[in-house]
Amino acid sequence: MAGTPIIEAEDVTKRFGDHQVLTHVRLPVMERDVVCVVGPSGSGKTTLLRCLALLEMPSEGRIVMEGTTISTPQPDRQVKAAARAVRSDVGMVFQHFNLWPHMSVLENLIEAPLRVKKMPREEAVAMAEKLLAKVDLSDKRDAYPARLSGGQQQRVAIARALAMSPKVLLFDEATSALDPELRREVLLVMRQLALEGMTMLVVTHEMGFARHVGTRTVFMDKGEIVEEAPGAAFFDAPKTERARRFLQQFEE
Repeated sequence: MAGTPIIEAEDVTKRFGDHQVLTHVRLPVMERDVVCVVGPSGSGKTTLLRCLALLEMPSEGRIVMEGTTISTPQPDRQVKAAARAVRSDVGMVFQHFNLWPHMSVLENLIEAPLRVKKMPREEAVAMAEKLLAKVDLSDKRDAYPARLSGGQQQRVAIARALAMSPKVLLFDEATSALDPELRREVLLVMRQLALEGMTMLVVTHEMGFARHVGTRTVFMDKGEIVEEAPGAAFFDAPKTERARRFLQQFEE
């Protein structure tokens, strides 16, 4: 794997009290990668994403962004400064959308660019309108989240993450709260982002997406990476018995 990863977990261990959730996880994500992380519930997938997004601090190990350490168990001033500098480079899309309910769709998109990037309002609005067209929601510009379907809310959430021009997008079970038709809406947007070269790390139970869109599939269990392979290869020939048992539940 040549080059410097966009983002990387280096020997990351995470504990909550006496409960160890991650154990020495090493995971580099290269430019244009679509890394799909799969595994049973409670395997540490979401905690790994939250560490990469700087929403959790590793108990051991570090998070590195393009060669610069941005998260350690006890970050010093230099690490904290590096984290602030790259925070907007990591976008995250959550399972339950996390839109501001009191703001319109447009306002949700421009809030961070205005406050964090100090972008002129006119420029932020123009950018937001382009992103809403990208996710096929131009007609919902002035609607409020409560008036949208779950699929529409998640597409707004993706557009909001893109509004910060991130170098990597993290998706945490972005379709699991949706019914099949609405899941398809969101997966089409994610597939298009992959085709456009967006670097993505996707925690998912969507095995079809992982097989056909993912460049790599990472299988986690009990806080560890058990197996890793190119997308389709993992599904066609899993190497471990634990992965084979996991995949059997998706077979008809």
